[in-house]
Amino acid sequence: MSLYLHYSAISDVGRVRRENQDSGYAGPWLLTVCDGVGGAVRGDLASSTAVQALRKLDQRPDEDILGQVAGGVHRADDRIAELVEEDPALNGTSTTATVALFDGARFGLGHIGDSRAYLYRRGELRQLTHDHTFVQSLIDEGRITEEQSRTHPHRNLILKALDGIRHEEPDLFEFPAEAGDRIFLCSDGACGTLSLERMADILSTGTPDFAAVELVRASLEAGSTDNVTCIVADVSEEPAPDDLAPLLVGAAADLPRRMPVGGGVGGAVGGLFRGHRAGDTGEIAPVPAEAPEGAFVTDPIDPEAARYAPLAPTRYTWLRRVLVAAVLLGITWVVLATGWSWSQQQFYVGDHDGKVTIFRGLNADLPGISLSHPYETTDVEVDLLSDIDAEQVREGIEADDLDDARATVDNYAARQDVG
Repeated sequence: MSLYLHYSAISDVGRVRRENQDSGYAGPWLLTVCDGVGGAVRGDLASSTAVQALRKLDQRPDEDILGQVAGGVHRADDRIAELVEEDPALNGTSTTATVALFDGARFGLGHIGDSRAYLYRRGELRQLTHDHTFVQSLIDEGRITEEQSRTHPHRNLILKALDGIRHEEPDLFEFPAEAGDRIFLCSDGACGTLSLERMADILSTGTPDFAAVELVRASLEAGSTDNVTCIVADVSEEPAPDDLAPLLVGAAADLPRRMPVGGGVGGAVGGLFRGHRAGDTGEIAPVPAEAPEGAFVTDPIDPEAARYAPLAPTRYTWLRRVLVAAVLLGITWVVLATGWSWSQQQFYVGDHDGKVTIFRGLNADLPGISLSHPYETTDVEVDLLSDIDAEQVREGIEADDLDDARATVDNYAARQDVG
């Protein structure tokens, strides 16, 4: 007997990030989540490129289901390599990838990075994938607990990702599907914040659409500072509704996805997360093309009439000019002070005296003015890095904040050649 997938997918930019570096796809045969690695160049481009390559798997697979999953992951990695080759400025971009391919009776999974896949079966939630992160290695060695890993200073350090350079092999495995199973894929914006118990509680009720929305909402309410992407799919003996189309979300989506209040399965959440308590989807309400009915609108002045209209005699012209100049000077000072204050809240990683250093300020200079200064000098030597990594450090690597900059330094520290 063939089984079917009923699915939903939601991606939210979150409360802190300026852009969504997550991408996701859900279809009748394929579920996948990719998360652009923070601190790298154009993580949004890496994740969307990977998903666009992986979504070609969305058709009923043959017997070699794991071979098809591996092939899809390798093609995504190759596509990222092509992008870097076409534009060397993208060198360093990378993404995680978690892929679940369904054939009507079983799932074939491929995984690389720290996005996750879970199975909710008969009231029990089980994590299927194993994170390729530094903190996961500490958990495996018994040095820290899962709970401690959520606040570990090196929790953002990923050991394996798709970057088009290292060509890492994904974890591959399969398992049989059962009617009533619920599959959950997510970026670390969700699993890095919610406990297993909290996720199980949400996944235990409602439709896939309801569960996906509630998982995103709960992640934001719990304080997630990352993008949040959740895909929920039910395994059913009943065919999916005819109007359930494949869903593309996050950076990979061509246009912002919206739905009216009470919209259908898998629709975007519209204003659901908007506001202080519920986060912000990053969507801006459209400006109406016409004024609302009954609103007062003045008639526009006829251009010719305005051109020839006599002007009233002016008084105290010199005083007006002085006041205008004073106001402009004050505004200029406020703008400059605000810009300087903002610049000193920015961080990037660069080279200072041959050491990988965290700089405070902007990675740019004005004639005679330096907009940054060394903030933290590390013991990571630039000359011990690979040529590609050393070049990236010398050019400067932007960071979202100080913690992100420190995570980038830890990443290069783990990759320096100390032999």
